Amino acid sequence: MRQLIFATNNKHKVDEVRAALDGKATVLTLADAGLHGEIPETADTLQGNALQKAMWVWSRLPGIDGCFADDTGLEVDALGGAPGVYSARYAGEHCSFDDNIDKLLRALDGVADRRARFRTVICLIEHGEPRYFEGRVDGQILTERHSAGEGFGYDPVFMPDRFAVSFAEMPLDVKNRISHRGLAVARLAEYLAG
Repeated sequence: MRQLIFATNNKHKVDEVRAALDGKATVLTLADAGLHGEIPETADTLQGNALQKAMWVWSRLPGIDGCFADDTGLEVDALGGAPGVYSARYAGEHCSFDDNIDKLLRALDGVADRRARFRTVICLIEHGEPRYFEGRVDGQILTERHSAGEGFGYDPVFMPDRFAVSFAEMPLDVKNRISHRGLAVARLAEYLAG
């Protein structure tokens, strides 16, 4: 089974991806591969950031089976697609998940149109060549946090279409099946199995 290095330090993402790729690839973290430091994320698109992060790993570990990175953005219609590519640092460079949610809820205070979508782009690099996989889920931003202690990021305020609960209230296996990252990883898994 091939070993792929996932260019992230986010434990939640690693858990989601390992579960989805179980039996198709062994997923190693940056720490597993002995890589430390901040990965640059300066592109102005999700695809650009995913490529930049994957290339950062690829350039440091010649001879590996492959590596991949993702970038995710929350796009809110009433905010012209913001926070988009800046979702992780919406409230500032060293902000927390709660800071981002607080800023989002303030920006949407009194706004009726709360339609939004999460998009994830994964860039896989094998033999130096990038390949992209995308996932998208539509929904709306809730007026306050709804959480059962699960989820991360904007999960407590994002309710996907056709559901009556937020991502943070869903069991992880359900969220993984329908989420933007889950859909992108499913496309990656299908490619790896092919």
